[in-house]
Amino acid sequence: MEELLYGVAYYDEYMPYDRLEKDVEMMKKAGINLVRIAESTWSTLEPQDGVFDFYHIDRVLDAMEEAGIHVIVGTPTYAIPAWMEKKHPDVMAVTKQGRGIYGARQIMDITNRHYRFYSERVIRKLMEHVKDRKCIIGYQIDNEAKHYGTSGERVQEGFIAYLKEKFGGDVEAMNREFGMNYWSNALHSWEDFPDVRGTINGSLGCEFEKFQRGLVTEFLSWQADIVREYKREDQFITQNFDFEWRNYSFGVQPDVDHFRASKCLDIAGCDIYHPTQSKLTGKEIAFGGDMTRSLKQDNYYVLETEAQGFAQWVPYDGQLRLQAFSHFAGGADCVEYWHWHSIHNSFETYWRGLLSHDFAENKTYKEAVVIGSEMKRLGSHLIHLKKQNKAAIMVSNEALTGLKWFPIGGGTEMSYNDVVRWIYDALYEMNVECDFVSPDAENLEDYKMLILPALYCVPEETLLRIRSFTEKGGCLLGTFKTGYTNENVKVYHDSQPHILSECFGIMYNQFTYPEETEETFLEGRLCGREDKEKAKVFLECIQARGAETLLRYVHDNWGQYAAVTENTFGRGKAVYLGCMFSAELLKKLLGELLEECEIRPNPGSCGFPVIVRGGRNQMGKQIYYFLNYSGKEQEAVCPEGTWTELFSGETKKAGDALTLQKWNLLILEEQ
Repeated sequence: MEELLYGVAYYDEYMPYDRLEKDVEMMKKAGINLVRIAESTWSTLEPQDGVFDFYHIDRVLDAMEEAGIHVIVGTPTYAIPAWMEKKHPDVMAVTKQGRGIYGARQIMDITNRHYRFYSERVIRKLMEHVKDRKCIIGYQIDNEAKHYGTSGERVQEGFIAYLKEKFGGDVEAMNREFGMNYWSNALHSWEDFPDVRGTINGSLGCEFEKFQRGLVTEFLSWQADIVREYKREDQFITQNFDFEWRNYSFGVQPDVDHFRASKCLDIAGCDIYHPTQSKLTGKEIAFGGDMTRSLKQDNYYVLETEAQGFAQWVPYDGQLRLQAFSHFAGGADCVEYWHWHSIHNSFETYWRGLLSHDFAENKTYKEAVVIGSEMKRLGSHLIHLKKQNKAAIMVSNEALTGLKWFPIGGGTEMSYNDVVRWIYDALYEMNVECDFVSPDAENLEDYKMLILPALYCVPEETLLRIRSFTEKGGCLLGTFKTGYTNENVKVYHDSQPHILSECFGIMYNQFTYPEETEETFLEGRLCGREDKEKAKVFLECIQARGAETLLRYVHDNWGQYAAVTENTFGRGKAVYLGCMFSAELLKKLLGELLEECEIRPNPGSCGFPVIVRGGRNQMGKQIYYFLNYSGKEQEAVCPEGTWTELFSGETKKAGDALTLQKWNLLILEEQ
């Protein structure tokens, strides 16, 4: 597409009365040029087995076609109709909690043959019906697809077949690699394989979760193949990936390997939900965007985000606009609200859309009108924003799962994603943009800095590539719990971190937790004893083997060990963090390291709450977004060069003061 997409999910099926004409009128007034339909309404589309009703779909397509509004059609496979469960109760997923009961969405076994039969049939019927409609620009397959914990008999049979292939049919090889002899769990015949839901073996449990993630990859690829039979060359296939949920979008999704699952898509898409009001920081917008952009190293679509959402998410004046342009600042080419109107019944009655229950022009809608007008006017300058980030964070579903089975902190709820966000959020507040890479990444040489947050489970092949990256001149930052086990969650049997010990110039073979009653502090080059910087969550007893000790523990016993080290390895540098500590100290350390790597923060701001994000637009011009995530006026400074502020058209020159009103932004384009 050659225009920014500004959209909403729209459900004519849910309306308490016929207001399609009025909705289209209000959409056009707001500059809405995209709607997403159909993915949530299987029971309306197919009210009985084999009986199809396209009334609402046709109504909406006709109206949008006449209005010149684009449409994304979703395959309606994430919420099954009641008649299917009545005919085939086995479509319900069997999980650790047993067989599910019909009612909610995302409760089915995505591998079930009956579910697949009906899913394929409804997808084909839908595609056959709509494929020639000019207003349809693309298709969304499923919705926030995951495996839903499915682990019934047939899924486990598939898992056994998967293990047989992985280990060449040698059950004893599996026993050795997974340590199955512990507590007499060893198997000497594949026929003796027990129900995996009861396993206490972390290697087997993690492998099963990896297998379940693979089911999602296969499921989406299967749907994409069907849709691809019908779609035109000018249409795309996407999916709205979501993230670990902590009452908002927080971290790496545990149940889907986004890097692998996205390979079947033309455009990577995501859902991003985040706190607003006084808690709006832009961090979740940036994190979700950077993750999704990294999947295909290209622009992405935000297929769902909130307009009003929960009661505590109703945006302050200016925040809806700030949020929308924050997505574009990350490289999004589409921002779409869930949803246009607030629902009058059922589970999400009080998850409000752009319009409230009265359908009137509320303040949020009026702000959307402003956004739509600005997007139309400035879209050619903002679309297809490209970034060339020089820092990358390596994230791993396997490490996430491994640290779920073997948690980091004693008595704390600290998890893998907390470590990822500790690093990411610090970079974000420093105005340093980054990409994400998977352990399979072959392009590490594209980056100057590589960061490994708690890379717990990692194959030797990846560790060797990381070592080579550093030796050839890269800058490596690793944290505790990195390089501890192989891909099968089998602990490496040498000093930690495996393979990277020489690279970091350290070793350790003991670790503990900081005691609450006897705090452990840090001192060294970056802080003094008087600063009372605490060692938090986890404490590795690091012995320097050539590395310089940047920080050591202040403790009667642990004081003999390093907490943070720095080492020259080949032409590169490697820094290792043996514990967590304050965000302020982390930013100080990162600042020094980034300076040595010649990675500069985006210019013009001293850091949060004024966030600067940038890239080059389709005209090849540098763009900088200055985003004020605070309820107070803030000041920034115009970078070197001569710039046009796109909203006002004013010329800005190096050193000029940039005044940012509360919850507001400026966009600079180089002249």
